[in-house]
Amino acid sequence: MDTDTTGEEADDEAEPSAQAPAVLTAPAEGIPEVVASDAALHEAAAALTGGSGPIAVDAERASGHRYDQRAYLVQLRREGAGTHIIDPVGLGSTQPLADALSQAEWILHAATQDLPCLREIGLNPPGLFDTELAGRLLGLPRVGLAGLVEDVLGVGLAKGHGAADWSRRPLPEAWLAYAALDVELLGELREDLIERLHRADRLHWAQEEFEALLDWQPRVQPDPWRRVRGISRLREPRDLAVARELWTARDRIARRADQPPGRILPDAAIIAAVGARPASRSDLADLPEFQRQRRAMAAWWSAITRARALPNGELPPQQPPEEIPPHRSWANRRPEAAALLSRVRAAISARADELGITHEVLIPPDAVRFVVWHGVGQPLDAEEISRRLADAGARTWQIGQVAALVAVAWQSPE
Repeated sequence: MDTDTTGEEADDEAEPSAQAPAVLTAPAEGIPEVVASDAALHEAAAALTGGSGPIAVDAERASGHRYDQRAYLVQLRREGAGTHIIDPVGLGSTQPLADALSQAEWILHAATQDLPCLREIGLNPPGLFDTELAGRLLGLPRVGLAGLVEDVLGVGLAKGHGAADWSRRPLPEAWLAYAALDVELLGELREDLIERLHRADRLHWAQEEFEALLDWQPRVQPDPWRRVRGISRLREPRDLAVARELWTARDRIARRADQPPGRILPDAAIIAAVGARPASRSDLADLPEFQRQRRAMAAWWSAITRARALPNGELPPQQPPEEIPPHRSWANRRPEAAALLSRVRAAISARADELGITHEVLIPPDAVRFVVWHGVGQPLDAEEISRRLADAGARTWQIGQVAALVAVAWQSPE
C-alpha cells in the first residue's frame, strides 16, 4: 500500500494515545515465502479457496520510481488460509488467483488506490469492504491504516516502507514484513467497523458506497497535460501549447525509460521554459532548471519549436470544452454561480459538522459544483436537485442528507 495518494499515512499525524500501544513488527505466523512461480500460485489459490470468510487484499506499487502504477506485489489473507504474498511480475497467468478471489468479499484499505492495478492483472472483487472509507463514514479522526488500527484495535503497526521501490528484486525481508502486516489485521478491523457502523445507523451508507466502488474507475482527464503544477497561471494560448508539447515529449521519454515523468523533467522546468520564452536552444540550456538536461535538450527544444509553429486554430483553449472551471475563478467568470456555491457549501458544511464527518464524505464536491454551475439561475426544487445530484454521481444516502438543504440555500436571497 503506497503512501503517495491521499487518505493514507498523512491522516495518521494526530497525537498518539497517552499510552503507546504494542507495536507489531512482523506477522504472527512469520513472513510467508513470496509466490513467484505458476506452481506456487496454484498452491496459494487452493489454500485461499479452502479458507473461510472475506479475503484481505492489498497491493504495492512503485510510485515515484516507475512510470506506471502497476502492482509489483499483492498481499492476501483469509481465515484458515494464512497470508500469501504474490509477485505478479513473473507469473504467466493470474487466472487461478482470480478464480479464488471471486468467491468472497474483499477487504481493502483505500480501495481506489489499489483497484486499478489489481484489475490490470485480472483481479476483480465480487464485493468489498473498504476500511478507510468506513472510518471516514464514522468520522474517525485517523483513517490511514496504522492510525485506524491503533485507534480501533489498540495495536500499533510498524510502518515505513510505503514509498519504497517495490519493483526491486529481491525484496528485503523488512519490506516483506511491512507488506504482510498491511493485511494482518484487516479482518479484525472490518468486524469492529461493521459493529460501529451498525450502532451509528450508517451501515447502509457504507454498503451503498462499497457497491458503487465495484464499478468505480479513475477519472480520465481529457487533457492530462493540464495537471502540470503552475499551468493555471498561463493565459496565452501559445504558452499553453508550449507547455503541452513539453509535457508530451516528457511523457514519451518517461514511458520509454519506465521512469516517473517528474524525474525526467520537473513541472517547474516546464513552467520556467514557458515563462522565459528562450530564443534558441542554447538559451533554453542556460535556464537553471535545464542545467542537467543536456542529454534531452534536443527533445525539449523540438517540443518548443513545434508549439511555436502551430497555426492559431490548433492552439489549446484556456479551459477545456465542456469543463467546469476551477471554482476559485467563478467570482470573476460567473459571480452569481460563485455566490450560490458559497451558500450551498455553507449549508452542506453545517450538516457535515452535525454528522461528525467531512463535507467531502457527505457529498462529492464535484457533484455540488456540477449542479450549481449548470443550474444557477434556474428555479430548482429539492426533487430536481436530487435528480441532478444523482446524475453527477452522488449516492442515494448522500442525496437524502443534503438535497433539501441545498434547495433552501438555492432559494435564499443573495
